[in-house]
Amino acid sequence: MIRTALVIHGHFYQPTRENPWTGLVEREASARPFHDWNARILAECYRPNAFAEVIDDGGRVLRHVNNYALVSFNFGPTLASWIERADPEVYRRILEGDRESLRLRGGHGNAIAQGYHHTILPLANARDLRTEIRWGKTDFRLRFRREPEAMWLPETACNDDVLCALIEEGLKYVILSPRQAARVRAPGAYEWQDVTGGRVDATRPYKFSHRDGSGRAIAVFFYDGRVANAVAFEGVLVSSARLVSLFERAAGDGRPALVSTATDGESYGHHFRYGERCLAYALEEVAPARGFEVTNYGEVLARRPAEWEVEIDAGPDGEGTSWSCAHGVGRWRRDCGCHAGRDESWNQAWRAPLRAALDFLRDDAAEKFDTTARALLRDPWAARDAYAELISDRSLSARAEFLGRHAARTLSGEEARRALRLLEMQREALAMYTSCGWFFDDISGLEASQVLRHAGRALELLDESGLDAPRARFLSMLSEARSNVPSQGDGADIFRRVVEASRRAAGRVDERFADERLLEELI
Repeated sequence: MIRTALVIHGHFYQPTRENPWTGLVEREASARPFHDWNARILAECYRPNAFAEVIDDGGRVLRHVNNYALVSFNFGPTLASWIERADPEVYRRILEGDRESLRLRGGHGNAIAQGYHHTILPLANARDLRTEIRWGKTDFRLRFRREPEAMWLPETACNDDVLCALIEEGLKYVILSPRQAARVRAPGAYEWQDVTGGRVDATRPYKFSHRDGSGRAIAVFFYDGRVANAVAFEGVLVSSARLVSLFERAAGDGRPALVSTATDGESYGHHFRYGERCLAYALEEVAPARGFEVTNYGEVLARRPAEWEVEIDAGPDGEGTSWSCAHGVGRWRRDCGCHAGRDESWNQAWRAPLRAALDFLRDDAAEKFDTTARALLRDPWAARDAYAELISDRSLSARAEFLGRHAARTLSGEEARRALRLLEMQREALAMYTSCGWFFDDISGLEASQVLRHAGRALELLDESGLDAPRARFLSMLSEARSNVPSQGDGADIFRRVVEASRRAAGRVDERFADERLLEELI
């Protein structure tokens, strides 16, 4: 029997929920009976996948399976940090799953990296694009104790600039939606084949070459869109046999070398109860019995290097494309028509002024960071790129080592605090761009409010650094973003409320804890 490689990728991610002033996740009433949505999805998805139950016909548990050893996966760095604190046992199982896959799959682990803040990378400026990739790589290396082979692009949002940046950062492959392919070319052929509209053959990897003509390239895997849609929206996770039959239909009679799919990892347990059980039994028992070899993209690529060439869809005005917006990446920039369906009468005209206000704040903060930090840091932007190390390890020794590498000279205690405060301000400016802030229907929602909290903290850190925070201009621009809920007002009104509430919450935190956190972050 010719065995077909089967790869299932799970993208595990949640928006950041921590109060930027305390580092704590506050109670979210909509997640009841749980404290917050992180806690709820941990219970419904991340933990069940770490200990997926295989049961007999009578409902008796026969064994527990670590699904992270079976599927290709990525965890958003901010979510992984939260799980590490909230449930060390689940966190350990995630790491163990990757180590087990390394052993079984020729040194190619199931885990891949992710752009750090789940930013829509084609919309980032060149400097932020690099930092998001480098922070994602650093976080991965510190967690999994190896270099990543690949990086998940948030919302699979991509254009040529993003792929070229990944090549320059040494990534080997990337996973995209079939709708993002534009044309392909067979080895040695002159003519390109148009594959727009999702018509790309997803059973092989493709080679995207750097635009500088250097010959450097990255492999592109396009997941099977029909399979992904069925998993995410059509309820196939009710049965392992039904799931594997879906893979068989995707393979067809020719038994291709690869069948793969990618969805939000939360499909397995959170979106579909007991989806993790279906996944475990399908990959451990049913799929191997039907001629599939469960593996990951890294092992597939090692066995079958990319030979066909590909060019991807540039999207409107070259902005790029994604898996969740029919208008390229318009969902994160304008009222493109994409929404979550809460109220058909609502509009998303607030998206454009929200992004414009944040871009203004980002650029103002970047200019002041560049000017001020040069007196303290040899290369402020290289220090920012390396700052992910300190986010992962706040110990005194790590801070001393970091400043030893990056300080322009021997710094006094106050100068060291100022340098780190400026870097923390840049961290908040990057966090303003988590994609969730634009994804849903209204600027008053939890996710957009979180984006505004990061902006508020960035402004405060500018003030604390003795710099002129452009609050008035920022609020004037934000006032153009009007909520669909009349009582919520505009973006400036919402900003004032959420920042004030966040500061009040910080004031309620035990004084000793707050003092320790301040020392932890700024010394």
